[in-house]
Amino acid sequence: MNINRLFVISLVLPSVVAGQNYAPGLAIASARADSHCAGSGTWTNPDDGSKISPQNVIADMAARSVVLLGERHEVSEQHRWQLHTLAALHGYVPNLAIGVEMLPRSAQPALDRWSDGTLSVAELLDQTDWANAWGFDPAPYLPIFQFARQNHLPMIALNVDRAVIARIGTEGLASVPVDEREGVGDPAPASDGYRAVLAHVFAVKARMHGGAEYDDAIDRAPSDAERREIEADPGFAHFVAAQQTWDRAMAEAIAARLDAGQDAPRLVVAMVGRGHAEHGYGIPHQLAALGVADVGVLLADGAPCEPAEAGIADAIFALGDWRAAQPGRPRLGVMIETAEAGVTIRQVVAESVAETTGLAVGDVVVEAAGVPVADTGELIAIVKRQSPGTWLPLVVRRDQQRLEMVAKFPSIF
Repeated sequence: MNINRLFVISLVLPSVVAGQNYAPGLAIASARADSHCAGSGTWTNPDDGSKISPQNVIADMAARSVVLLGERHEVSEQHRWQLHTLAALHGYVPNLAIGVEMLPRSAQPALDRWSDGTLSVAELLDQTDWANAWGFDPAPYLPIFQFARQNHLPMIALNVDRAVIARIGTEGLASVPVDEREGVGDPAPASDGYRAVLAHVFAVKARMHGGAEYDDAIDRAPSDAERREIEADPGFAHFVAAQQTWDRAMAEAIAARLDAGQDAPRLVVAMVGRGHAEHGYGIPHQLAALGVADVGVLLADGAPCEPAEAGIADAIFALGDWRAAQPGRPRLGVMIETAEAGVTIRQVVAESVAETTGLAVGDVVVEAAGVPVADTGELIAIVKRQSPGTWLPLVVRRDQQRLEMVAKFPSIF
């Protein structure tokens, strides 16, 4: 399967993997049997459920070289938590830099101009090609960007071009010469724990794309026998290499900034998908291989009475019922990726607007609202403009046929 970036317009999954924004809340580690209820706004130790004072959490993290604020990309409340945590850390460490997974290294000049105050928001989004580089709504992220500019803090574009990761995921690391990896070196080997997580993710991806042998894999971790079968799949090694390279790219960008001589920040605070940080498997593992061992991982969860996974992070912030605070938005109900001429549908969510409309996996959307669609960013923007109760005309290509359809959005999102 091609690991080009898949954009989730309506399906919100726990996060994960290379070339996708499906962030792993699927880490496979035994959860503690005892549940606890940490009130909204409190920090807890995931190892034993004990509460930690905010002062102790921030003071501990401020003493590190790197702090990763793991996020679920689609949850606005998590970005508010990131901003408040970032502000608290800045109070302890004025000399910090902010790393963002959202943008590739090619966007660094635009980020520098933004921090210098020479770009408007519209220019920032245009010059970083936000819609195609990331695709998620920029609004929840912008307060973090504005905090950086107001406080004259440098920002670091941590990512690489998605095509690099996609190619490794399809062809393997050895097939992509070093000089075609945007400077990213060979990653440190994945731990067994990380491979177990990625085996689960690989099973989920197979299910999404019609892999009947892993039909129920989204609901549970693979058994030992299933994991052996997954690891025997030739595509799994490429999949692991792609994820590791993605982790390595971000780790190298962080390490390089810490080693920037007199311009080096004392602390790098990075906003990344939580799957790159959980259990220290992703970016922290690669940073350790680069000689940066004092890395902190903070997460935020919205169900404070659910048990956490031991070792998943240094501390977890209880957001409370973030779903109630999450703004409604139009949901088409598909996972998509840019095709040669249009946008290909890779998954249709059950009981969604897309399913009701008759959209199917493999369809290529070529027009929406009477406008030609060239990439995922354009289709996402059109869907987001829909108001409750409106109809969206679509033109799709299915095999050799051109079909006209109308997506009818509900009166309440």
